[in-house]
Amino acid sequence: MIDQLWLIGLGFVAGILGSMIGLGGGIIVVPVLTFMGFPPTAAASNSLFAALSNSISSTISYSRQKRIEYSLGLKLGLLSVPGTILGAVISTDVTPDIFKILFGFVLIASSIYIFLRKKIETRDKQISKQMLLFVVGASFFAGIISAFFGIGGGIIFVPLMVVGMGMTMKKAAPTSQLILFFASLSGVIVHSFLGHPDFLQSGFLAIGSFIGGLLGARLSLDVKERYLQILVSAVILIAAGKLFLDSLSENITLGF
Repeated sequence: MIDQLWLIGLGFVAGILGSMIGLGGGIIVVPVLTFMGFPPTAAASNSLFAALSNSISSTISYSRQKRIEYSLGLKLGLLSVPGTILGAVISTDVTPDIFKILFGFVLIASSIYIFLRKKIETRDKQISKQMLLFVVGASFFAGIISAFFGIGGGIIFVPLMVVGMGMTMKKAAPTSQLILFFASLSGVIVHSFLGHPDFLQSGFLAIGSFIGGLLGARLSLDVKERYLQILVSAVILIAAGKLFLDSLSENITLGF
């Protein structure tokens, strides 16, 4: 039990960053757990507990700041639930090398999003019927991504709200935390039913992530975003590169 306490620190760091950028802390937690040798389903399901805890604390803080669009958050959150069920189920059979490659691409997409946050915010879109259909489909897909990778789905929801629905970044990231509550909760339930998570490890991650979420929501008001972009993107890209190299080395080893 004592040798697992480092997971609290991991959850704390991931909670701070996840709350500030609206993506959830899974983009930090999952690569670290994968590097430590956790199987894909264990890494994803344990991470979802942290994402759930982070979304709760972040939502509490952001609600006090009056930065959440509750109606939209509730709708998108519920639309993601069917996708999370499917994502948790199909994650059962994924091999470690395939998981690493796929998650590497997710990390690269996350890094691109972080750098384009300010640019995409300047766009102004009107919500058409076609856009509403796209929102439904994107929410379902985000649910799959959330439960399959254990990242919460914020990488889909935040750009969707900003680019597709004309919401400001100041409200999109907080609203994303409310959406992630539903996505991560349903994913946690299904993963638990399938026997994927280690509840002790998940509990430590959740404790750190909850505290980190409270702090991250507060820091989001003061931190210079450019510095955060550089730091988080560098970490993410390094992690993506490591995942690709690990997967490549495993395939080479199997080939011999």
